[in-house]
Amino acid sequence: LSPLPTMVGYGIQSMLKDGHKHLSGLDEAVLKNIGAGRELSAITRTSLGPNGMNKMVINHLDKLFITNDAATIVNELEVQHPAAKLLVLAARAQQEEIGDGANLTISFAGELLEKAEELIRMGLHPSEIIIGYTKAINKTLEILDDLVEKGSENMDVRNREEVVLRMKSAVASKQFGQEDVLCPLVADACIQVCPQNPGNFNVDNVRVAKLVGGGLHNSSVVRGMVLKNDAVGSIKKVEKVKVAVFAGGVDTSATETKGTVLIHSAEQLENYAKTEEAKVEELIKSVADSGAKVIVSGAAVGDMALHFCERYKLMVLKVSSKFELRRFCRTTGAIALLKLSRPNVDELGYADYVSVEEIGGARVTVVKNEEGGNSVATVVLRGSTDSILDDLERAVDDGVNTYKSMCRDSRIIPGAAATEIELAKRLKEFSLKETGLDQYAIAKFGESFEMVPRTLSENAGLGAMEIISSLYAEHAAGNVKVGIDLEKGACEDASIMKIWDLYVTK
Repeated sequence: LSPLPTMVGYGIQSMLKDGHKHLSGLDEAVLKNIGAGRELSAITRTSLGPNGMNKMVINHLDKLFITNDAATIVNELEVQHPAAKLLVLAARAQQEEIGDGANLTISFAGELLEKAEELIRMGLHPSEIIIGYTKAINKTLEILDDLVEKGSENMDVRNREEVVLRMKSAVASKQFGQEDVLCPLVADACIQVCPQNPGNFNVDNVRVAKLVGGGLHNSSVVRGMVLKNDAVGSIKKVEKVKVAVFAGGVDTSATETKGTVLIHSAEQLENYAKTEEAKVEELIKSVADSGAKVIVSGAAVGDMALHFCERYKLMVLKVSSKFELRRFCRTTGAIALLKLSRPNVDELGYADYVSVEEIGGARVTVVKNEEGGNSVATVVLRGSTDSILDDLERAVDDGVNTYKSMCRDSRIIPGAAATEIELAKRLKEFSLKETGLDQYAIAKFGESFEMVPRTLSENAGLGAMEIISSLYAEHAAGNVKVGIDLEKGACEDASIMKIWDLYVTK
C-alpha cells in the first residue's frame, strides 16, 4: 500500500510556503482589523478622563513611563498592525495639532469599530456603514456648532481667568486634583510669552525645567530661562548685563595654527608659550571691552580662557545643547558668534539678571529678562520622583498646546460628557428620519458617543447605566449642559462645575 499523501493545501494555500496564512473576505480580514483597533482602544480607554488609570509602559530602551497620557502610551508601544497604526497616527495628529484629546480619538474610534462589527454581523456591507457614518459626522459637526457657548468666541487671551477656564479640563485629565495649582502657572507662562498677534503663539517658548525635590506647590514661573547647570567660574550673580554668546566654545583652539615653527634659542621657546597666553588674554579682554559681562559658550571652556575670564570678572555659562543655545539667544536677543572674537554692539544680548540658585539641592542658572518682553518663559516644576515630574510636564504641554489652540479659536462647549450625550440623543433622532440602510449606521454612530460618559463613570467607579439614563433624561428635558460630576457621582450642569472643552479639540 502506498502511504497516504500528506494534506495538500487547496486554493491559494497550495501556492504558498508552509505556514503562510491567507485571509480573505469580509469576515476574516475586516473583523481581524476591527479586532486590532478595538484592542488598542481598550488600552487607552481606561486612561480616559480625570479618573483615568496610569499605565506603566517600558519601551525598547528599557525606559519607564508611568502616565495616563494616551499620546505617550501609543507612541511608546510600537504598534505594527496597519489598522491599529491608523489610530496611532490619528492620535498623534490630534496631539500635535491640539495637544489634547488623543485619548478621546483612539477610544472613540475603537467604539465606532465595535459598532461597525455589530452592523457587519447584521449583514450590512462596509460601504453602507461608511455612507451612514459620513452622514452622521456631517450632522454631528452641525450639532456641535449649536452647542458652542454664546459669547465665547471673543476672548481676551491675556486674561488669566478665561485662559484657566478653557485649559482646566485638558490639564485635569492628566493631573486630576492638581489642576488648580498647575493651570495658573501654565496660564501665566503662556500669557507672558504671547506675542502681539496671538495667532503666532509659539509653543516652544514655554519651557519646562524639572527639578526633583519639594512638591507641586513649590513650582513657579520664571520670565526667562532656567539652565540646568552651574556657572563655570567663580562669579555666580550679575544684574543688568550684556551677554556675548559663542557657539564654538571659549578655548585656546582659537589660536592654534597648523604649521611648523623653528625655534633657535631658549628665550624663543619661553616666549612661544607666552605668546599663546597673550593671544587668549587679548581675545578675552576684547570681549570684556565690548561691554559684555557674561560669556555663554556652546562647547568646552578651556582652563586658560577661564583664568582670564575670572581676571576680567566675566561670568561664564556653558550651554551644551544647540537648541537651548538658540532659545538662550531668543531670551536675551543675542547673536551667537562662531569663533571667539570681539562682538559688535548689536551682537550682544541683554539680561536683567543672571544668577546661580540652588533649588532642591540642584544648582541651576536663572536668566531673567523682564524688559525684553515676550521671549521665553520657564515653568519650574517640582516633584518627588522623575516619573511624577515627567507626567507633570505632559500636563503642562497639554495646557500650552490648548493655549495655542484657544489663541486661534476660543469657542468652548460644555465638558464632562454633556456634549457627547447631547450628540448621541440628537443623532438617534436624526437616524429615525432617514430611510435606507444607513439609518442603522447613523444610530450606531450616535450610540458610540455614549462611550464617553460610560468610560468616565466606569473609571470613577460609578454605575454607568444609571448615569447614562439620568443624563438622557436631563437632556430630554432640554438641559443641554448637564454632564457628570465625577466627585458626587451625579448629574450636574457643566457651566456650574465650570468644566469646558475647547470646540477645536472636539
